[in-house]
This record gives sequence, structure tokens and C-alpha cells, in this order.
Amino acid sequence: MTRALLVPPPLLPGDRVALIAPSGPFDRAAFERGVAAIEAQGYVCEHAPDIFARDGYFAGDDERRVRELRWALSAGEVRWLVAARGGFGATRLLPHISADEVRAAGKGLVGFSDITALHALWARAGVASLHASMVAKLGDAADATRARWFSALSGAPLVAFRGLECICDGRVEGPLVGGNLAVLAALVGTPFAPPLDGAILFLEDVGERPYRLDRMLTTLTQAGWFEKVRGLVFGAFTESTPGPDGVSARDVLVRHARSLGLPAVLGLPVGHVDDNHELPLGPVAALDASSGTLSWTVRG
Repeated sequence: MTRALLVPPPLLPGDRVALIAPSGPFDRAAFERGVAAIEAQGYVCEHAPDIFARDGYFAGDDERRVRELRWALSAGEVRWLVAARGGFGATRLLPHISADEVRAAGKGLVGFSDITALHALWARAGVASLHASMVAKLGDAADATRARWFSALSGAPLVAFRGLECICDGRVEGPLVGGNLAVLAALVGTPFAPPLDGAILFLEDVGERPYRLDRMLTTLTQAGWFEKVRGLVFGAFTESTPGPDGVSARDVLVRHARSLGLPAVLGLPVGHVDDNHELPLGPVAALDASSGTLSWTVRG
């Protein structure tokens, strides 16, 4: 049964946010610059005392990261959870935190990249989340980027994206879901994939060769994902070097989208880019591929 979307309340000065590290370790100085930027806006940052733990390519072992996430969800005064960094590791937490726990907490989530795994959890819980930059990048972001980030968290009206490249014509509406393609492909065949029926699927990635992008999109196709969604939005696919055959990431995306026949656009400024725009996940979006527009009529 589809749950009605729960939209976390906007952040107000004095509100508390929990900073979490569910994936990889991060640079402490960059993190502290991000904390300073958040606190300069009047918000209160809290984090577990062991957030700086390291266990290989994880920010501490699975037990630590599960404990931290459960603390952030249960902390009574915390309004939103903001990830410190992506990397790898969030998928390992999914068997240990239920959608019911996330729903009962009703708190927002901010992050992207590996945090896509948690966005999928929030989507299964029917709670809106924000695909956006994380703490370890925020302190070094441009002033305009930071201002837009805080605006998104404070409940400002959702701004339409215009000038996107149309791949396949059409206009559709549906809740926006998705995130990092590699993470989503890793959820195929598990009980942790996001709900897709009637959705608009957003995808981005970094550092993947075109043939690997092709493989992952083929996996989603063969798993039936594109039979469920209504539209497709491609964000940034950066650091994807064409092979000797000359095939580019764009070539792969366009070929798959056209073969699917879904309304589809390319060029959303969201993903592993310096000016990573904020993208609300959960609210119903309107994709007008013909005019290259992605918009929202209401916040939730």
C-alpha cells in the first residue's frame, strides 16, 4: 500500500540537525567548515562523539553507523539529518533500519551519491527527503550555492528547472525518486529498492565509463524498473571518459531513453558537480520534456 507523503517541517533558526556519517570517512577540517556554515545560519548541529571513526573505507563499522542513524532518528529535538559525506557503506545499513522507524520519526534527510540508499529507505517510508550537497562540501561551496541550500531547507517555494535537453517528448506527473545510478542498480533484486509505480526517475553518476553506465541501465531495464515509471530525468554524469570506440556517456543515456520511449530530459544540474542543485525527492513533480522543464506545483 502506498503511503501518503509526509513532508518534514522546514528548518527554523534554533532548530537542531543531526550530522551523520553512514558511508565513508571524511576530512575533519572540511566537515568543521561545513558545521560552521550551518551554525552561522542559526541552526544547532549535533553529532555522535564517534562520527570521526574510521574502519577502512567506512566511517566506522556497520554497528557504529547503524547506532548513529538510529540515534539521529530517535533524538527528540532533531528535525533533519544531514550526511557528512558519501563514499560507500549506506546500503549495508538497510537491513537494520526499517521504513516504519523512518516514518515514525518523520525527519528530513539531506545527502546524495551513496546516500541514495537512504533516500530509497525514506521513499519506502513515504517521507520526503532532499538530494543535495553534504556537510564536508558545504563549507567550501560558493556563497550562492550555500544560500540556495539553506533556502531549500527553510521551506522556500520549489523552483522549476528549465532549459533541459529533451530526449523524448511528453508530459507526465509523478513523485520524484532516484539518485545515484550505481547505488540504485545495486538495489535491484533486494527488498530495499524505492517504490517506482507512477514515479519520475532521476539518475546521476560519477566516474563510470560509458559501457558501465550501459550495463547498469540495462540491469534496470531487465529488472522492469522502466515499465513502472512515467518519466526519466538525467542529471550530471561526470568523469565518464569515452573509450577508444568514442561512445560517450551522453550517447548511452540518449540511446537507452529513446529505446524506452518514456518522456525524458538530460542536463539537470544535479550530481557530482561544483554547483550541485537541490532536488526534492518525494513530492509530485511535473516533467514537460517537450519544453525541457521539471517543476512542482506544491511542496508536498
